[in-house]
Amino acid sequence: MTKSEKGSDSKISGTRSDLGRRAALRRQQLGLTREEVASRAAASPGYLQYVEESAADPNIGFMLRLAGALETTVAELAGGTMELPAGFGKAAAHPEVLVLSPAECRERLSTHGVGRVAVTVDDAPAVFPVNYTVSDELIAYRTAPEAGPAAAAGQDVALEVDHIDDAFSQGWSVLVAGHAHVVTDPYEARRLEERAHTGPWVGDGRHQWIAIHPNRITGRRIRVMGAHASSQARQR
Repeated sequence: MTKSEKGSDSKISGTRSDLGRRAALRRQQLGLTREEVASRAAASPGYLQYVEESAADPNIGFMLRLAGALETTVAELAGGTMELPAGFGKAAAHPEVLVLSPAECRERLSTHGVGRVAVTVDDAPAVFPVNYTVSDELIAYRTAPEAGPAAAAGQDVALEVDHIDDAFSQGWSVLVAGHAHVVTDPYEARRLEERAHTGPWVGDGRHQWIAIHPNRITGRRIRVMGAHASSQARQR
């Protein structure tokens, strides 16, 4: 531990860096406390709090230890891969492809997040990212009536949700196929609003709910034998 790491407990400011946000989010994804990560990274909890909550500039030694503690890479923590598509890491030596059961597919869908809906627009195929919500049997998202994702209404569509772990070259993908419709019932729309985990990332003005009734849900998982146990647990 460096001198700067030891003495930073009392220097916490209100200016949070992108590094701090990424480190805190990754820690929460792993279900770890600040004390647990600090122990793994051979640092004090106070210094880790400083990194997460302030505009810290840690040295490369601490960054390597922190990346290891958070089961990721320095590039991921520093935002160096932000403009790259997921899956930029190298393929693992011995990957195993597993078919997900319907229950496992639904379990992953229920985590919510961003999916991609495939529709036909002006007689041509198109794919749009959407913030989706799961409500009972429905998978739904908000859009504007004139936006591309609204073209799904009245059509048979596909929606894909996936997770890629570049650090371990593993992940999963779930594909939902079904008929989509515009939600016109006020009660159903209100229920979807209440269950939504976030608003559309593209901003306000998107209040039309499109719901998909799945008639087929399939999924696959790429597992790497020997990957860290906690990372495997997140993929089950």
